[in-house]
Amino acid sequence: MRSLALALALLLGVGAGSGCVVVRAHQRENLARRSMTQDRDAGEARFGQHQTGSREGADGGTGEPGGGCGCN
Repeated sequence: MRSLALALALLLGVGAGSGCVVVRAHQRENLARRSMTQDRDAGEARFGQHQTGSREGADGGTGEPGGGCGCN
């Protein structure tokens, strides 16, 4: 039973360690593409905020932490 637990722990350690890799310089260009980012460009973000404000009847509160009324 102990050897099974040791083998399982070793397998888990090898599996977890194999996920840690160094991204080389020639591979970073694929990660820097615009399609890999989660944020939209400024025009799309502004339109999305306008659309949300129109739907919900509330606008603002996106730039600073605090209440929705704009007072601090």
